[in-house]
Amino acid sequence: MLTKEEKKKLSESDICDLYITPAIKNSGWDPYKQIRREVTLTPGPIIVRGNVSSRNSKKKKYADYVLYWQLSQPIAVVEAKDNNHEPGQGMQQALGYAEILEVPSAYSTNGDAFEEHNNCPLAGELIEQTIQMDNFPTPEALWERYKRDMGLENTRQDLISEPYFSDGSGKEPRYYQAEAINRTVEAISKGQNRVLLVMATGTGKTYTTFQIIWRLWQAGAAKRILFLADRNILVDQTLVNDFKPFSGKMKKISGREIDPAYEIHLGLYQALTGTEEKDKIFKTVSPDFFDLIVVDECHRGSAAEDAAWREILEYFNSATQIGLTATPKETRFVSNSTYFGKAVYTYSLKQGIEDGFLAPYKVVRIDIDKDIEGWNPPPGAVDDLGEEIEERKYNQKDMDRILVLNKRTTLVAERVMKLLKATDPFSKTIIFCEDIDHAERMRRAIVNAAGKLALDNPKYVMRITGDSPEGKAELDNFIDPESKFPVIATTSKLLTTGVDAKTCKLIVIDRTVCSLSIFKQMIGRGTRVDEEHGKYYFTIMDFKKATELFKDPKFDGDPVVIYQPEDDDPPEPPDPEDPEDDGEGGGGGDPPLGGIKKFRVSGVDVNIIAERVSYLDPDGELITESYKDFAKKQVQNEFSSLNDFINRWNEADKKAVIIAELEECGVLLENLEQEVGKDFGDFDLLLHVAYDQPPLTRAERANNVKKRDYFTKYGEQARKVLAALLDKYADEGIQAIEDARVLRMHPFNEIGSPVEIIKGVFGGKVNYEEAIRDLEEELYRQASG
Repeated sequence: MLTKEEKKKLSESDICDLYITPAIKNSGWDPYKQIRREVTLTPGPIIVRGNVSSRNSKKKKYADYVLYWQLSQPIAVVEAKDNNHEPGQGMQQALGYAEILEVPSAYSTNGDAFEEHNNCPLAGELIEQTIQMDNFPTPEALWERYKRDMGLENTRQDLISEPYFSDGSGKEPRYYQAEAINRTVEAISKGQNRVLLVMATGTGKTYTTFQIIWRLWQAGAAKRILFLADRNILVDQTLVNDFKPFSGKMKKISGREIDPAYEIHLGLYQALTGTEEKDKIFKTVSPDFFDLIVVDECHRGSAAEDAAWREILEYFNSATQIGLTATPKETRFVSNSTYFGKAVYTYSLKQGIEDGFLAPYKVVRIDIDKDIEGWNPPPGAVDDLGEEIEERKYNQKDMDRILVLNKRTTLVAERVMKLLKATDPFSKTIIFCEDIDHAERMRRAIVNAAGKLALDNPKYVMRITGDSPEGKAELDNFIDPESKFPVIATTSKLLTTGVDAKTCKLIVIDRTVCSLSIFKQMIGRGTRVDEEHGKYYFTIMDFKKATELFKDPKFDGDPVVIYQPEDDDPPEPPDPEDPEDDGEGGGGGDPPLGGIKKFRVSGVDVNIIAERVSYLDPDGELITESYKDFAKKQVQNEFSSLNDFINRWNEADKKAVIIAELEECGVLLENLEQEVGKDFGDFDLLLHVAYDQPPLTRAERANNVKKRDYFTKYGEQARKVLAALLDKYADEGIQAIEDARVLRMHPFNEIGSPVEIIKGVFGGKVNYEEAIRDLEEELYRQASG
């Protein structure tokens, strides 16, 4: 038994091992299935400034303990502190993690006692109280509390306790996926048969869906299941990826037949129905054939009263129906909340970026003179085909819809290629155009602007639109991270949804966008993080002011049904009237080549009159800020003043510790080097950026030390080592000389081995480390006054 003094010397990890874990285990918790330590909840947001990015690890969230009823069901969190803290010191942290995980029980402890927060106390129970170490609640007690908090006392216990699918690889749902799965299964266990899930693009909706279906299927709550989508690629991706564990039990509906030999059916609604009665093959099975129907991207069809999906859903009315969407559609005319009910769980784009699971974006907004100022054709002017151009003012909304200025298309293409050539010419890029005609003209303009890149590979840019078999055939290659070509896809609507383009780094919008739903889907093509391929953020290049929609308060808000029928109106929302509504044609095909008459004009000059680059700030607002400005704020947040920074730098045994602390805030010195210069040392970079001090190069600092004859107090061999270390600092920086492994390199290996240098030349490790500290003091001597 340790004394109080000895206990206070223990680390937090020791307190966990010796006191906290045994106390929890002794209350009946299974250490393998119910207790997990250091559970990462979020990796921390990615910060983007200029063409560089870094992850803010200081905002990473992880719980010291998460306690589970079983691995699919977290029910409590415990925050640990060492014994120099009071037991309740970590309660606010614990409450934050409990809120993220949506559990009612939170604990804080220092190994002396537990402080408990009970979010749903019974009559006579305290909300917060102290619990002795030998009296921690049992799993059964906290499970009953969880069920009471969630209203699950009178539900199917086998259903809510059914575990996730695990393939043994260690992959498991992220915290928000687990909550989406649990909230859905819990709602169904309560008898709810219409369920809406809202999850931002890139957050793993299909994987979440698979786990929901798996649990319902395994528990016997659903025996025949229909996964309904409106794009072939959605069904095909689902078959070979997330739904693979259903192999042998699963079939894609084809040949206009629903095969009763299979339990899991994946289908396009186009394959199930049609305009004529003979095409409605869903009626070849009885209305109670399916127990569960999952509608992917339900904003694109089921919301509309006369949509084909709606007919299928109403035929299988007795089935439990789950709607999935990234963009809940709520307008005067269309509502998926009206059909499915209020979302049981929502995970927004803003939250995903804040947590660090989704890629942040920077916005490059470009204004073109004829768009902003407008263009008036001179009287009697004709277009390239000799057609007289209607006399009126043409502006941004007319461009490429009614008026085609060929030089404008060329300007846009050249500006896109300028960005790509300055960063990475092989960054996957989607250019959204007004229609197929515009997409084809943009493809041609990109070919000309790309020059040798397009000559070397004819598939460098492809038009991927609904009418182009050649383009659609390249869709799989475009979204494959391992496939280099195509690099650029021009489209109008085909790529707004259903395309898992993980490595897409550039979204170009040269299309008028009025629909918030469509805008969110377009942005969603870039939101996936793909660390393996170096994709941490994406850029939106906006030529049509579409990004003004970011300012719409509904952009990341909760959906609200705003259909308000007048006395003579039908009680349900009527058919959509929004010309951009992607319910048309079963999910937003590309507008055709023909249609609206266009005037095509070649001789009109166009110019860029304004360009602004904006970034996301910690509050999710778009701001104009350089990486240098961002780093300045972070350093000043960490250090109260210039003197505080200098003193802490000089006092640190190893400068690498301070550098690591700043990296956790997203301040990467290699990023600052790109803006300030590569010849400056870490200290001078930070001093200059944060406090506007004139910087010295590493070579200048090294020469200043040499001028002072600092080495004379050492022996000849020691002077050689220190002089070589000084040269190493001038070439590589402070961290190079703080790492003893540098002694294995040239020219040190000519003096002796690391052991010979440390022991023989300096008389031991303590003396060597003191010599390094003295050398650093000399390097920064002029900064200490």
